[in-house]
Amino acid sequence: MNNDYGDILDEELLEDSLEDFSGNPEDSDEEQSGDMFEHYRFVLDKGQAPMRVDKYLATHMEYTSRHRIQLAIKQEYIRVNGRTAKANCIVRPGDIVTFVMPYQRRGLEIKPEAIPLNIVYEDNDLLVLNKPAGMVVHPGHGHFSGTLVNALAHHLGISQEADAPDERMGVLVHRIDKDTSGLLVVAKNEESQLKLARQFFVHSIDRIYIAIVWGNIREDEGTITGNIGRDPSDRMRFKVFPEGDRGKHAVTHFRVLERFGYVTVVECRLETGRTHQIRVHFNYIGHPLFNDERYDGAEIRQGTIYAKYRQFISNCFKILPRQALHAKTLGFIHPSTGEHLQFDSPIPDDMQALIDKWRKYAGAVPELPEEE
Repeated sequence: MNNDYGDILDEELLEDSLEDFSGNPEDSDEEQSGDMFEHYRFVLDKGQAPMRVDKYLATHMEYTSRHRIQLAIKQEYIRVNGRTAKANCIVRPGDIVTFVMPYQRRGLEIKPEAIPLNIVYEDNDLLVLNKPAGMVVHPGHGHFSGTLVNALAHHLGISQEADAPDERMGVLVHRIDKDTSGLLVVAKNEESQLKLARQFFVHSIDRIYIAIVWGNIREDEGTITGNIGRDPSDRMRFKVFPEGDRGKHAVTHFRVLERFGYVTVVECRLETGRTHQIRVHFNYIGHPLFNDERYDGAEIRQGTIYAKYRQFISNCFKILPRQALHAKTLGFIHPSTGEHLQFDSPIPDDMQALIDKWRKYAGAVPELPEEE
């Protein structure tokens, strides 16, 4: 029997999943809810007698409960030879059985750290928190402490060794970038973890972001569609492949909230959740996020050539020393009660200060550009 916990079914998914652990010390993935990562793999021995897949896994996954296996099958996370399996599926010698999830398996020791958390809701099944900008979500290359996961380990009273059973701390079902602020939901038990992960995978989660982008967007509302994949010329970036022959399908809906001539405040609703999706999509249409260094927003993209304006922009960058993006609203079905929960987070002080500064500037300048 081959039990390789580190394998991932698809090479492209493997590359995406390794961003934080192999050379990206700054950002964690924004939302990888469309990817499926292999957590367990079993190749049936030649002498294995045919049996139902649920019974086979119950006898071969020492640290995983029968209940978790049944939940995983119900949520379509168990595959036989690459195909989704039912509980009564019969497995035979040579078959490959995999346990996949919409997030990568952990491979690092998690050390509890007493880091303050801004928890906006908590019950026996989950908690919702408001992550500040600058906090890395998961330990990875360059960030082995001080992360959100380290703080959660302390809050929940959980410690995990590198070889600990997967279900002991499977709390994160999605992530946002280090320098993006806003709401995250965390599962506190295996049933909640599986059911919440499923909602992200099928894109039924309500996610609304507030962004400040360069330029005066022509439309009051619209949709950006374009496959997103890793940029072959820069492995630290992602890009849109308009032909659709590469990358993963991605859709972002937006609505203009306020215009300041040279920048626009927009509300973004995610239909899919690809890595850096909002940042990549707005850069693709020529409106990169304000002060987004990775995606061409940390330089003057609109405005005048005068020194006074350049100084104004420099002051704006100091007010908000990160990309102007905040995960404002998060809605989902509670995994136990079935109730629809929705949470809203106020715009953080740095982004609000930037909006106020641009509002004052726009009110003082007599002529600003019309819609592009």
